[in-house]
Amino acid sequence: MTILHEDRLFPAEPNTRSIARRLYSSISDLPIISPHGHTNPRWFADNEPFPEPTQLFVVPDHYVLRMLHSQGIPLEQLGIGTTPPQDPRSVWRIFAQHYYLFRGTPSRLWLDFAFQELFGLDARLTPANADEYYDSIVEKLGTPAFRPRSLFERFRLEVLATTDSPLDSLAHHEAIRASGLKGRIIPTFRPDSVVDPDFPEFQENLARLAQMTAVDTSNWQGYLSALRRRRLEFKALGCTSTDHGHPTAATADLSSDSAARLFHKIASGDGDAKERELFRAQMLTQMAAMSLEDGLVMQIHPGSLRNHNTQLFQRFGRDLGADIPTPTNYVHALRPLLDRFGNEPSLTIILFTLDESTYSRELAPLAGHYPCLRLGPAWWFHDSPEGMMRFREYTTETAGFYNTVGFNDDSRAFLSIPARHDVARRVDCSFLARLVADHRLDEDEAREIAADLAYGLARTAYRL
Repeated sequence: MTILHEDRLFPAEPNTRSIARRLYSSISDLPIISPHGHTNPRWFADNEPFPEPTQLFVVPDHYVLRMLHSQGIPLEQLGIGTTPPQDPRSVWRIFAQHYYLFRGTPSRLWLDFAFQELFGLDARLTPANADEYYDSIVEKLGTPAFRPRSLFERFRLEVLATTDSPLDSLAHHEAIRASGLKGRIIPTFRPDSVVDPDFPEFQENLARLAQMTAVDTSNWQGYLSALRRRRLEFKALGCTSTDHGHPTAATADLSSDSAARLFHKIASGDGDAKERELFRAQMLTQMAAMSLEDGLVMQIHPGSLRNHNTQLFQRFGRDLGADIPTPTNYVHALRPLLDRFGNEPSLTIILFTLDESTYSRELAPLAGHYPCLRLGPAWWFHDSPEGMMRFREYTTETAGFYNTVGFNDDSRAFLSIPARHDVARRVDCSFLARLVADHRLDEDEAREIAADLAYGLARTAYRL
């Protein structure tokens, strides 16, 4: 008995399913490019054993936390914010007791993949076998084969990009580079903490940036110089991209004097909501200008109202599954940036969205025209078989395949990375198989596209 069916996610129609199988078999063993993730570089620097299953599968995974919270399970019972920490075995039992909640979700696919393919567990997780699961996973985690670096190599990871603040020291990345690890683990420059006035302790963060760079960040030009310096320090450790998690896609292109006046007001904490949004908009354009200078690829991840559950945020902090998608405008919002840089072929800006209504109306036409734009994959709430299929259906006819960037896993849960890529590869092969069956593509073309979607496009787009 196995948990996973070998034909999962392939079309039900026999001929199309056979095509999908052939396409998938040609790409299933390709290396993984993971250009945007949230794994902790400390894991790979220290290479210590992972502690136990809840720290792998429950605590770091906001998909898991949000589902359990939605059913009224207190986060304290899941080991969040408790001192001393909740007994991990009891947390695991709660997780197993409620595993049925994940039926039909992508989380179920990812979790089952990890249980079967990594830990050899071929019976579905239930309350009855929860302890057996827990003990088996703990036993394997104690072996050298399950250390972080060994798993990195087992996953056939060629490149793994973490997500790092300009205020991070990057010492862990320096240690990784000295470790002799096969493959690359590189930082990504995520400047939200020092460009978003609504970020907690924004003024203090500017002071820390000044301290780290020995540059005066109390004035506009000094602030920009400090950001440039940190970008170059990231780049020296292999960084190839930046990432910007703004609430909207708004951009602006103010004169230098106007930008300086706005910065002075924002840095002093006096800006109102409209001015704070204008500052974020200006900083996206500034970051595009810097990317044109230093060659870093720019990613824009707008459209999430972060930490929507105020009580949870006040009690436990950020990133616990209470981020909610909002409608997002791209056509008008991006125009100031695109008026300045849209025709620059040496600049790459990758756009993501949580607003699916923009796929065919806004994003595909924009990326299908401007040389600097590429479309990121179905992301976050749409990182699912149905979401991936809709993305291909809504964008391919206008932007094609080659104005997209393949797949990235955007995960804090390290063990879900191969599972997520496997899902994406199967869905893309299913989409391509349908085009072959409809005689819109020849199978040799579909095979080339499948390899590009699984590997080549991400490697090229992120300059890896």
